[in-house]
Amino acid sequence: MARDQIDMTPLTSRDELVAWLEAGVKPPSEFRIGTEHEKTPFTLAGHRPVPYAGPRGIGALLEGMKLLLGWEPIMEHGNIIGLYDVTGGGAISLEPGGQFELSGAPVETVHQTQSELMAHLAQVREIATPLGIGFLGLGMTPSWSREEIPVMPKGRYEIMTNYMPKVGRYGLDMMYRTCTVQTNLDFSSEADMVKKLRVSLALQPVATAFFANSPFTEGKPNGFLSFRSEIWRDTDNARSGMLPWAFEDGMGFERWVDYALDVPMYFVKRGDSYINVAGSSFRDFFEGRNPKLPGERPTLSDWANHLSTIFPEVRLKRYLEMRGADGGPWGRLPALPALWVGLLYDDVSLDAAWDLVKRWKAEERQALRDEVPRAGFKAKISNRYLFEIAKECLALAHAGLRRRGRIDHIGRDETRHLEPLDRIVDSGRTPAEEMLAKFNGPWRHSVEPAYSEYAF
Repeated sequence: MARDQIDMTPLTSRDELVAWLEAGVKPPSEFRIGTEHEKTPFTLAGHRPVPYAGPRGIGALLEGMKLLLGWEPIMEHGNIIGLYDVTGGGAISLEPGGQFELSGAPVETVHQTQSELMAHLAQVREIATPLGIGFLGLGMTPSWSREEIPVMPKGRYEIMTNYMPKVGRYGLDMMYRTCTVQTNLDFSSEADMVKKLRVSLALQPVATAFFANSPFTEGKPNGFLSFRSEIWRDTDNARSGMLPWAFEDGMGFERWVDYALDVPMYFVKRGDSYINVAGSSFRDFFEGRNPKLPGERPTLSDWANHLSTIFPEVRLKRYLEMRGADGGPWGRLPALPALWVGLLYDDVSLDAAWDLVKRWKAEERQALRDEVPRAGFKAKISNRYLFEIAKECLALAHAGLRRRGRIDHIGRDETRHLEPLDRIVDSGRTPAEEMLAKFNGPWRHSVEPAYSEYAF
């Protein structure tokens, strides 16, 4: 999320929380596509982590981007921590270990997503290259230990860093060592939201396999194809996972609100400061019973911030956020929105995708989710390999994008953005398996070549 909300209206009833989510409903003619991607900065000399401070640090990179783009800086205690495009709605922000994130503007077509991405990469390169900074397109840093990675000067991350080890094994790895690509999509009604949420939750392991791209930890194979996906299985189970209750009768905006009210909070933001309320519930805060803010009631900003600290495989805000994919090389990034737009923004494909998953039981969905980080396409559900399901989903996405019929300047529809996934299906291997083959072959058991082959 680019910047913490600034609506300070105090809340009085649960209905307002529901209404905030419901305000996301829009007619299909107004559906947009938002794509967010993270990339790991590294020093071109020596492939080391990039510090925040100093003339060649992340702060200097952001200052340079500010001058180039004319975007508004996002400041915290005198440090530049992000940029915001007032006109277009895009933003640049920092993850805890300096991972550089573009939150794209809401656009109408996958073609526009790709154009935005190419423009962003050209702009970043113009500023970063003279500073000696490159960017890596993998789901996890392949060679650094956690201790080596600098901490960005953001108050919320300090609170999370202290809290994470209490609730899971891998929270700090998630914060400091992983990168993702996400797609945010709209819904036209509560029923449409529920259907899209269920389909995308059930099929998130398909995206995990297609984009599996994190097989190395500290220079060696870690035994997984998507270690980033494995990390989420033991980061903080109170705020992540496959949401089995979303498939039960009565699912809707209210059910999400009830879930979110009980997810432990991290912080409350007041002015420039973050108040550590880690572990307390929003429900207690809502009733004026937060020990750090006695008698105080939350604002809409507090609610929006809290929703941004919930991390299931698909997240509901005023849109749905697909969260199952590893970050990857730039050429593969537009394939993620293409996959989900083809599946979810075309009614025929959405119905077919629902038919594909509607008989799966909660424990089967969970078992698939648990198996996919290690097994990739070889994971199984209802006696079918995930590879077959992925192939079917890709065919549905192709058909959905063809029916959408959004044409670029030379007459091609959005299916061209699925080409990286077509190649993966043709090879039968996840990107991670391809990378492991290089590691065991031409790379001679070194991950160093990744810094050129998988750089942006």
